Amino acid sequence: MHGTVKPIPAPPSRAAGAALAFRLAWRDLRGGLRGFGVFIACLALGVMTIAAVASASRGLTEGLSREGRRILGGDAAFSLIHREATPPELAFLAGRGTVSTIATMRGMANAGEKGAALVEIKAVDAGYPGIGELLTEPSAPIAGLLAARDGVFGAVADPVLLGRLDLKPGDVVMLGQARIQLRANLVSEPDKIAAGVGFGPRLLISQDALRATGLLQPGSLVRWTYRVSLPPEAASDAALDTLIAAAGTEQRDAGWEIRSRANANPGFQRNLERFTQFLTLVGLTALLVGGVGVANAVRRFVEAKKLDFATMKAVGATGGRVVAIHLTEVMLVAGLGTAIGLGLGAAAPFALGAALKTVLPVPFEPTLALGELGVAALYGLLTALVFAILPLGRAHDVPVSALFRDQIEPDARRPRAIYIAICLLALAGLVGVALAFAYDRRIALIYIGVMTGIFLLLRGVSSGLMALARKMPRPKNPSLRMALANSYRPGALTPSLVLSLGLGVALLSALAFIDTSLTRQLTQSLPQKAPSFFFLDIPNADAARFDAVLHQERPGATLARVPMMRGRIVSVNDVRAEDIKASEQSAWVLDGDRGITYAETIPEGSKLAVGEWWPADYRGEPLVSFDAQNAAGIGLKIGDRLTVNVLGRNITARVANLRAVEWRSLGINFVMLFSPNTFAGAPHTNLATITPAADGTGGSDAALLRRLAVEFPSVTAVRVKDALEAINTIVGQLATAIRGASGLAIAASLLVLGGALAAGQRARLYDAMILKTLGATRRFILSSYALEYAAIGLVSALFGVVAGALAGWGVVTQVMKIEFVSDPTGALLAATAAVGVTVLFGLAGTLKILSKAPASHLRNL
Repeated sequence: MHGTVKPIPAPPSRAAGAALAFRLAWRDLRGGLRGFGVFIACLALGVMTIAAVASASRGLTEGLSREGRRILGGDAAFSLIHREATPPELAFLAGRGTVSTIATMRGMANAGEKGAALVEIKAVDAGYPGIGELLTEPSAPIAGLLAARDGVFGAVADPVLLGRLDLKPGDVVMLGQARIQLRANLVSEPDKIAAGVGFGPRLLISQDALRATGLLQPGSLVRWTYRVSLPPEAASDAALDTLIAAAGTEQRDAGWEIRSRANANPGFQRNLERFTQFLTLVGLTALLVGGVGVANAVRRFVEAKKLDFATMKAVGATGGRVVAIHLTEVMLVAGLGTAIGLGLGAAAPFALGAALKTVLPVPFEPTLALGELGVAALYGLLTALVFAILPLGRAHDVPVSALFRDQIEPDARRPRAIYIAICLLALAGLVGVALAFAYDRRIALIYIGVMTGIFLLLRGVSSGLMALARKMPRPKNPSLRMALANSYRPGALTPSLVLSLGLGVALLSALAFIDTSLTRQLTQSLPQKAPSFFFLDIPNADAARFDAVLHQERPGATLARVPMMRGRIVSVNDVRAEDIKASEQSAWVLDGDRGITYAETIPEGSKLAVGEWWPADYRGEPLVSFDAQNAAGIGLKIGDRLTVNVLGRNITARVANLRAVEWRSLGINFVMLFSPNTFAGAPHTNLATITPAADGTGGSDAALLRRLAVEFPSVTAVRVKDALEAINTIVGQLATAIRGASGLAIAASLLVLGGALAAGQRARLYDAMILKTLGATRRFILSSYALEYAAIGLVSALFGVVAGALAGWGVVTQVMKIEFVSDPTGALLAATAAVGVTVLFGLAGTLKILSKAPASHLRNL
């Protein structure tokens, strides 16, 4: 027989193979997305959280950048503490642009019998605000509102002050030695956030009024800020940099704290970046929890496609081609889920801006942050690949016969090395993205370590639970025996349930422990002998009389008083402060001015850590004692030379010792404490605290404040309780945002749990139909399944509580640096709820199965 043998066709090229895989995957998806609901929802939730947080942060950052001149009141601001600028310093600034001046300090507004209240004073010049708009109620020119009339100066006051002292517009209060009439309510000030967080309501007055109060004494804690607006023709970034550089060279000893329009509030910016990272990690947690749902959905997808896999292999398709087609299909679905999350996340800042435009205290510019959205998309797609590749890769080497048998006898072989490598590369990419875009890589590394440990431990828990169940003696009760066998049978739900439930409970428990510790720290961790008041700006000449009045008003109370000044670190060993690479926890020490004092002996609440204390009669070179923890943060050691600017003079001191400071005592303590000879003869005021007697004797706080406001008008009283309440308000707002973002992670956990139970529905259907055919009652089947879900849920929840406690301890002690409170109430409630939800979800699916007649399904099993 003669003929021509046809050549074997060459295998298609990679490009042609990829095109074929895409075409077949797309054709399969045209049949619908059934079974991918949890998959899409989990990815969309996680990506939406990350995209929304990043986009909102970008909106705040751009708002601060665009409104930098308005926030600062000019192109650059030069601040001095304790003193006004000298004529040469003013001439230097005036030669570069238009200069406006404000002075800020704290004081006591005395309303007579109605009481006295702490106020944040802002004294402005005639040109205020210069940039932006000041809103008052009633609306009127600021010059008229603040002008003096018949010896009474005007003021614009925060409505909180009027409510606190039961006042109304037109009433007069005493501020120091001046009479101040409250002529309007303050609605908004354009430069509000430049001043940072205050402990009292704002009181806006003129600088003439401030001088008339008598509060400006040598050493008073007043900050003078000179805002420079560059001429329009010389307002470029280069001209601004030239101004700042010239100030550092020509006015080296001025001691200015300088800020520019590009970074009007550096502290706020740093806190924003830290908070953004924390919420991003919460969003990533939601995504990783959702990744378990992705894996469950892919396993369910593979189970549903077994017949397709077998058919394709039977007609000659290679294992690699089968995996490539269906991986393409899965990643297309992942792209859809990611796109939904990106759309919702991108829209969130615009919705936030529209809803809270009149409430937000900072400028917010909603924007389509393409870079941040790209990062969120990377998170989503990489997470999908990490959790999808191994379940799909298992089908590569499984023979056709095994695929058909897999329902009864699953193939236990591992995926090929290539799929494990792809999974590890995708995981490395996920870690790389998390580190590359982290504000604090140390926290990111801790997070990665914790999440890796939790995943590995949960996997170990599920394997250990199955091994234990396999070795346990068989109970006589049929329901218990069946529940025990179901927990380790082929295709058991144990690994999926342990992972999804354990992650959710761990997250809830960690949040509960963190919330409890933070609340206890702020509300119940005050020492037994905590001071009730801090008193600032006590004149030296009146110090003895002030002590006498306090002892008279509070007999038996403990009074502590120390000299106090403000100073800014200029350099360490001749290295400029701005060039020092400080740790995140200690960077604040170098940012702006700090309270400083001098003492002959070690103050209460401190103990010597390293070095020796100076003698009481020391007269040598200036020495300084530094807080040990912050010294380590800025790289300061015994013998180093520290230069600080105090009252416009640079003073260099040698580090003599380091102290361990107990800050939580709320007593008087300072980061920097100098030898007494360092500031001999320098003008300063005093800082004092008063701690109530153990029996609580003493008059009312209101009466004490009224007397002090009359007899010592320049002294400012800060009640500790009020200060803590102001801090609690801020922390409460942050906690609300954290709980909101964490709620999405918890929602992802519920989706994953539902998906895990749904993934095992086919196996449950098979079991239920056989059992019903053999005569099992509905009660027997329900009880056995309920016992199985409860046992797995209980073990997973207990592990989640332990893992959450460890994670919470790490965050509280290593990141927040506060005391960990081991109150398990919230965590145990979360665990109990999780077990209940697991049983309810599981039985809901079982009831649906039991409602079906066996005959209609046995033909297809």
